[in-house]
Amino acid sequence: MSINKFIGIGNLTRDPEMRYPQGGNPVTNFSIACNERFKDRDGNQQEKVEFIDIVAWRQLAEICGKYLHKGKQVYIEGKLQTRKWQDKNGMDRYNTEVIASEMKMLGGKSEGQPNNQQPGGQGSYGAPGQQPNNQGSAQQPGPAFSPDDEIPF
Repeated sequence: MSINKFIGIGNLTRDPEMRYPQGGNPVTNFSIACNERFKDRDGNQQEKVEFIDIVAWRQLAEICGKYLHKGKQVYIEGKLQTRKWQDKNGMDRYNTEVIASEMKMLGGKSEGQPNNQQPGGQGSYGAPGQQPNNQGSAQQPGPAFSPDDEIPF
């Protein structure tokens, strides 16, 4: 058995870019910065930032393209995917990204957000066909837990 699951909270580093490729399904790309704070051996506060590319498809892509903006804090669930491509010199390049299956807007209501957003600026949105979230409904930040999610140990 194998598991491919990403869960992260971060801030958008740029505005999302939505497009409609030849297949007709919308896709939205954006990246988030996830900060990690820790103390080094000498007790000095350190910070490390990971920049993570996110890809959302279909309805989730449209929601991300409409409601997210640079600086917005989001919770993302999805799976990791690595793509291979060639640069202009013919060299193989690789890009690892998260294919989002769920997105939750975190933080307070911010500038540029529609007036119909739920109080507190929080909303949970998932890929079509997924049950755990009620699209458009306000939820507390963090992953949803249902009685069907039994812990195997």
